[in-house]
Amino acid sequence: MISTPLLQALHRRLIRLSGYGDVRLEDLTPLPTTGLAHDHVRVAGHGVLLRVPRQSQLGLSAASNLTYQAACFERAGPGGHVPGLRAVMLPEETVPMGALVVDEIAGRPPALPADLPAIVRALASIHGLPVPAPPDRRPLRDQEDPVGATLGEVTAQARHLDDAGLHPEARAAIEQELAWAAGFARRSGRPPVTLISFDAHPGNFLIAGSGPAPGTAVLVDLEKARYGTAGFDLAHATLYTSTTWDVSCHAVLGTADIAAAYGLWLDVVDPALAGACRPWLLPLRRVMWLWSVTWCAKWRVESRAVAKAGKHRAESAEDWSADLSDAALVKHVAGRVADYLDPVTIAAVRSEWLNANPLTDLLPLPG
Repeated sequence: MISTPLLQALHRRLIRLSGYGDVRLEDLTPLPTTGLAHDHVRVAGHGVLLRVPRQSQLGLSAASNLTYQAACFERAGPGGHVPGLRAVMLPEETVPMGALVVDEIAGRPPALPADLPAIVRALASIHGLPVPAPPDRRPLRDQEDPVGATLGEVTAQARHLDDAGLHPEARAAIEQELAWAAGFARRSGRPPVTLISFDAHPGNFLIAGSGPAPGTAVLVDLEKARYGTAGFDLAHATLYTSTTWDVSCHAVLGTADIAAAYGLWLDVVDPALAGACRPWLLPLRRVMWLWSVTWCAKWRVESRAVAKAGKHRAESAEDWSADLSDAALVKHVAGRVADYLDPVTIAAVRSEWLNANPLTDLLPLPG
């Protein structure tokens, strides 16, 4: 939903950057909108996209949101599986949320489960990066206790359950998982902290079709990265609430597919990291699912609100109003949310950890 005035303002900002002085306004092409938080504009002849935020999913100000996103690309870049960051356009009145200039990836959406190993290897490249000393991790979120911190987010989102119009069976099941999570949070010990995406659903990847490594998975959407724990990314890449989110790569994975993905990750990362993370992977899958369904409740409630005016000047630029997205996208998201909050779907997902299957065999609970 790039307006003509915003496109013109983006062009004026872009041509002031080194290397882009020859770009004409007609070289800028807005791409179809597929997400709730960003628009993208292709710059013909330069192999880059403008990544233009509509809001901050982390509740940051416009300037802090852009700085945070730039740091996400920079930190994950050495792993070789994210687009390169070329420039940063800080927010100003005519481009109120700012924009990033990033490499355009020539590729296709993942086909699941065939491309799941490529996604797992891309995530492993991020998880294996050196973790800076705590003072050097800013501005990214640094979660010394990623279990407790993420459950704190779950608790905040769960405040919307009362107003989300849930079926009583769905509400009861979520409450049972919340009770489990509260007890789990009191366990001693914690998994290792690594750099993670925290937004690793398959729709955020492209499979490169050219270049030095065709078939490589590239994580193209980076705005929530943090120092947390790898189990959240593996869950987000393989949960039903992720693999069926995006029309372009919609798939329902079997437990054998999921177990194979986890097994591959355990094989390709450093053995010490694999060993320390393994007992936590299944319970963190439950936590990530809780995060996802409570976010669904939050979106269902907050999407009804009118878009915030002047949010680029506000302390928080978070805004889930349906007014910010086209009707087709809002209808799609509403349909996905309805499915994920359906009691039948919830029961099917919970069977992954409540029933004996290849996943529970591979990933024992921590002692």
